[in-house]
Amino acid sequence: MKNIIKNLRNENDMTQEELAKLCNVSRQTIISLENGKYNPSISLAHKIAVIFNSTIEKVFIFEEE
Repeated sequence: MKNIIKNLRNENDMTQEELAKLCNVSRQTIISLENGKYNPSISLAHKIAVIFNSTIEKVFIFEEE
């Protein structure tokens, strides 16, 4: 699943560590999300969307395989 987390972080001058702390996850989780190697739970996806004042659908791009 693709996402725009890195772009949103950069727009908000936020580090991976800062986002991880806000989401209560590890920095490695944020790295994996940004690299498309990890699909978040609906709860984590919602937290990230709320942090960036967005919607899950705008942050995460679902593509059928």
